[in-house]
Amino acid sequence: MSVRHPADPAPPLGLLLTEPARGLWRMAGLAALSPVLAGAPRGDAHGVLVLPGLMATDASTVALRGFLRGLGHDVVGWALGRNFGPTARALDGMPAGLARLAERTGGPVSLVGWSLGGIFARELARERPELVRQVITLGSPFALTDPRQSWAGGTYRRFAAVHERVPTRAQVARPLPVPSTAVYSRRDGIVAWEACVAPESALHHNVEVRCGHLGFGVDPATLWAVADRLATPPGEQERFVPPPAIRALFPA
Repeated sequence: MSVRHPADPAPPLGLLLTEPARGLWRMAGLAALSPVLAGAPRGDAHGVLVLPGLMATDASTVALRGFLRGLGHDVVGWALGRNFGPTARALDGMPAGLARLAERTGGPVSLVGWSLGGIFARELARERPELVRQVITLGSPFALTDPRQSWAGGTYRRFAAVHERVPTRAQVARPLPVPSTAVYSRRDGIVAWEACVAPESALHHNVEVRCGHLGFGVDPATLWAVADRLATPPGEQERFVPPPAIRALFPA
């Protein structure tokens, strides 16, 4: 594994260049571990809204949504096309989609956001906490302190620069009023893992996995962690402890 120089805030170039290959490798390994994942904690049919990352569409979260749907959750994608960042369409469409799902399912919705989708999920929870059961972020740099911590920072800034409704970095990093879990990886080649975690508290926990940034949606450890969090009763937030059967999937 590539090692980042202490003075360099960005992930190592070697991790960035191998992201596509590592993502495909994770996808291939998913089928082999499907019998194990079949034993993941089951849901209670509450609504789950899954938000894709920057420049991605709902196609990127098909495997994740299918897995969660198979566990009994009422799962939907964001249905807003490609994620071009904080556009007016996204900023207006996400709250409307959240409200529709909460009304249809009869209760608060869990939000699962990959990368930028996780930052959007956190802001949705801040805006409509009464509609949000919990937030789960996957490699989301909500704690970014230096734009160089993300190789995608330039792309995001180009889109965000034309929109006035973008929260500041300090606002994005504020603690949430609902339970939250940050899934992160030290092998992330696009955003520095330090930007994807927050101090642990009664409402927030961090869970480390081993995949690259493009692999979160198909990484078995990530899928299990998300399933475990979604199975937690409303209002509760226990520390995640992987069962012995899958302990090897997680870092020591």
